[in-house]
Amino acid sequence: MPRTDSSLSDQLPRLDNQLCFALYSASLATTKLYKPLLQPWGLTYPQYLVMLALWENDDCMVSELGERLFLDSGTLTPLLKRMESAGWLQRQRDSADERRVRIVLTAAGRELREKLAGIPECMLQQSPCTLSELQALRLQLQQWRDHLVTLIPPASH
Repeated sequence: MPRTDSSLSDQLPRLDNQLCFALYSASLATTKLYKPLLQPWGLTYPQYLVMLALWENDDCMVSELGERLFLDSGTLTPLLKRMESAGWLQRQRDSADERRVRIVLTAAGRELREKLAGIPECMLQQSPCTLSELQALRLQLQQWRDHLVTLIPPASH
C-alpha cells in the first residue's frame, strides 16, 4: 500500500523547486519575447545567436561555431543551410581540408547587424532587473554552465 505521509510527499522533487525547470522555462519565455523582434527579418532565435557569433568572428569553421554556440553539427548544419538560402551567409569548403566547412557572412548578413542593433535595448526595457543585475545574473549562469560542461563526458560535448 502506498504511503500517504505528507512529510514524505513534501520531500519528493517538485517542479517549481527545480533549478533545471527555472532555467528551461526562463529560456522559453526569453525566446518568445525575441520572436516578434526578429520576425520582421525572418530570423529565428537560434539564427539570431548564429548571427551574433558570426558578427564577432566571421569566416570561421562550422566546428568552431558549434563549439561557441554549444550546438552539435546535426543541429547547426540545417540551421546554416536555411541561413545560406536566406542570403545571410555562405558555406565554403576549406581549401586546406575539403572535409572542413567555413562560414562567411555575406554583405546582407553584415548589414543585418545594424538593423538588429536595437534588440538588446528592447529586451532590457522588458526586464524587471537593472542592467547591473542582468550582468551579474549572466555571469553566474556562464560560470554555472562552464562548470557543468566540465562534468559532461567528452563524447557528449
